[in-house]
Parts: sequence; C-alpha cells; structure tokens
Amino acid sequence: MPVITAVVLGAFASYIGFWYLGYIEGNFSLLLFVASVVTGIYWLAERFYFLPQRIKGVQSLQDQTIARDTQLRALGITPQENDNSQKIEETARQPWWLDWTAGLFPVIVVVFLLRSFLFEPFKIPSGSMIPTLLVGDLILVNKFHYGVRLPVVNLKITEGTPVERGDVMVFRFPPKPSLDYIKRVIGVPGDEVAYLNKQLTINGVSVEKKALPEFFEEDSLRYIKQFVEDLPAGHDQQISAARKTHPLLNEDERPAFVAGADNFKFKELCTYSVEGFICKVPQGHYFMMGDNRDNSLDSRYWGFVPDENIVGKAIFVWMNFGSLKRIGSIN
Repeated sequence: MPVITAVVLGAFASYIGFWYLGYIEGNFSLLLFVASVVTGIYWLAERFYFLPQRIKGVQSLQDQTIARDTQLRALGITPQENDNSQKIEETARQPWWLDWTAGLFPVIVVVFLLRSFLFEPFKIPSGSMIPTLLVGDLILVNKFHYGVRLPVVNLKITEGTPVERGDVMVFRFPPKPSLDYIKRVIGVPGDEVAYLNKQLTINGVSVEKKALPEFFEEDSLRYIKQFVEDLPAGHDQQISAARKTHPLLNEDERPAFVAGADNFKFKELCTYSVEGFICKVPQGHYFMMGDNRDNSLDSRYWGFVPDENIVGKAIFVWMNFGSLKRIGSIN
C-alpha cells in the first residue's frame, strides 16, 4: 500500500504541476471530485480495516505484556518497563500513507461540497468589469442561486431563481469551457439587444444612463468617462418597472463598431454595422457585456452564453489586498 499510495500522490502532484506550468488545461472541479473519491476509499479502508487491525495489534501486545508481568510477579520479580511499550506506540500510530489520504478526506470532501453546491471563490484577473469589479478583487459566487448543479458535469437538478438582467454572473466561456468568465447579464432569452453609438436599447426601449464623476484608472493614470446605467430588471421580454443600476465606463476615442467578431453559434441572429450591433437572444441563452464597455471581450465578440454554462451569481467582494475598502456586496 505505501508504494501504491506514493504512485497515486505522485500522479496528483504531476497533474497539478503540469497544470501550473501550462502543459495541460486543468479542471479543479474534476480534481477535487477525484481526490474526494480516492481519499474516501482510503478513509473507508482505514475505518473498517486498517484501524481495527491496529487496535487488534495493540491489544495483542498489551495482553503479552500483562501475561509477562503476571509470570514475573508469580516468581516474586517486580516487572520492569520493557520494549513492548515502544512496539505498542508504533503499532497504534497511523502510517504516513493513510495520514496523507484518509486523514485529508474530511477536509477535501467539505471543500468539494461547499465549492460545488454553496459558494466558490474567484479572483478577478482583468479589467473588463471596471468600475464594478477591479483587478485583484476576491469574490464569492453563489452556486445555488440559479439552481443546484451537479459538479464536473454541471447538470442542473433544481430550478432556483431565474437569471435577470443586471445580474453579475460567472459562466463557462463558450469558446473554451475550461475557463470561467464574469460579465453582466444584459439580455435574457427573447430579448432584442441593441448597442448603437454606445447607447444600449432592450426590446426597443432605450436604457437611460447618467453621467458620474470621471473614473481614475490607476494602471494607465488617466481619467475615463463614467456613467450609471438604469437597466430594466426581469427574466423575460417584459420591461418591468423594477430597475438595477450599475456604473459603467465609456471612452470617446474608442469606436462603436465591433471589430473581429467570431463566427459563433446563432450569429445569424445578430446584425453588425459601423454604429454597433443588434442581436436577438435565442431561447436558453443570455447576452453578456462587461461594465468597462470599450475594454471587454464579451457576447459582442464570441456570442451567447447557454444556460448549461452558468456557474453562479457573483454576490460579494470579500477581499482585495490592495484596498480593504473594496469589501462589500456586488451591484
């Protein structure tokens, strides 16, 4: 068993190493699932076989010690401490290969369950959601808000709350599902989304935006025009009175037209022009855009997000080591 365990642990370490070095595309959910299964097998083996065997061994050594001491006392000899005490300690000790497998099972399975069904942490890697989310923000994603999904296969098993316009959502990047992206939901199934000359229109209704004080971008040391957008909430084509406001950035010097859009699925539902685009969102899909409107690789370029790609709803910034003021809920 020690040799087999060493091979198993070596395989896990190799997978993580090749993933870290970029030789393979890792899947953390799959890694946690396999680790839970493997360590669970060791935990069961420890609980029902190896631990009882060690207990029997310790009991046998203790019985031998008692029998020896009884014989010595019968001869009028006071028993002295013998080597059995060290053997008992060694026999009772859990071997390293169980300590590194069965011993880690409770921790791994708790992390796996929390991450799969409740909350998952993410780190914001790019500036596409500025000013709502900054590079380096550590966020929590609610995994059950839109319905519980089975880990690894991402199969939805409960309905949950419908996706609404204005939600900040984490999803599997359609062109490369091994990557997770985060954007804002702009269009739900059936919506006609137009973004012409940097003015957003949903189902023929222009979305109001009001100017805010300019946003200072620290990386480029420049000021960018900032607005607050009054996005209609809801999960269907009806434009309700409920609103979701959020900030966004627009740069006057950046053109409105979309350059280099991919040949994505349902692209025939979109019309591109020098002014921007108009897209009809297909059933079971969502149209996503970043709040940093002129610096976001989003649905304008790679298409719609299918329901099966949804990971969860971003709800909270729990840390940014560059600024503690960033901690708070996500609008």
